[in-house]
Amino acid sequence: MAALLLSPTLLVLGLVVGYPLLAAFRESLYRGGDALDADGFMVSGDRFVGLDNYTEALGSRFWTAFGNTSFFTFTTVAIEVVVGTAMALVMHKVIRGRGLVRASILVPWAIPTAVSGLLWRWIFQSDGVANEVLATDLLWTSDRWAAKIAVIIADTWKTAPFVGLLVLAGLQLIPNEVNEAARLDGAGAWQRLWRVTLPLVKPALLVAVLFRLLDALRMFDLPFVLVGPQKGSVETLSMLAWSEANQVRYGPAAAYSVILFLYVVVIAFVFVKMLGADLLGDKRKKGASA
Repeated sequence: MAALLLSPTLLVLGLVVGYPLLAAFRESLYRGGDALDADGFMVSGDRFVGLDNYTEALGSRFWTAFGNTSFFTFTTVAIEVVVGTAMALVMHKVIRGRGLVRASILVPWAIPTAVSGLLWRWIFQSDGVANEVLATDLLWTSDRWAAKIAVIIADTWKTAPFVGLLVLAGLQLIPNEVNEAARLDGAGAWQRLWRVTLPLVKPALLVAVLFRLLDALRMFDLPFVLVGPQKGSVETLSMLAWSEANQVRYGPAAAYSVILFLYVVVIAFVFVKMLGADLLGDKRKKGASA
């Protein structure tokens, strides 16, 4: 009965997830275009090359994109967790105008990423607001470290409210009596935050971090719109796969996509197993031991 009830969901997942993954892996083993065979004759079309696309993909450009992807992921997620948690605490404490405060904080998250990228591109122009406020003439969208900082700022502004929304949901599940009891026991505001609030909101916070990790590893549209394609300082693995596909090199593009997929799987597995995100598994273990 369980298998029968789950079969529609498994069928949909197989069609929209399983088949594309298998098709991408199959594509990564082939290469198109014209080439010479072993006898010196010209052959056209797709030909099986095995793992050649993967070995050729692991060049200097790949490692640059891999470093950018990892840097943006861990930097932006760390900043967004801090900023998003602060936003959640503010939204949770506000009494008057609570709806207005929550709506204003969530506006950046509701804006499409491409629109957000254009907005920040105007801000970071040579004659934009950023240089006017800072009294500098920095080229933010050039192919340098300034471009990395611009992407981090724009991504934090865009997605920190998402973390704040999930943490706020966790905060609203904490009974007021818990904080009141800690206050009567002499705990200060900082102690209540570290010893009461954050431990109780940990499940929601871990879910927010996991979602953001998986999303940031696939970062494409924000640096693409904000800085531009084929910029070494901000090029990610998704942008690299797009660049190969845009040049009708579908085999190498699929290889980059498969490598990115495996990287996402490894990060998710490490996070779930080593950082305490396997909440359901912990509950099962506790129930079995009891």
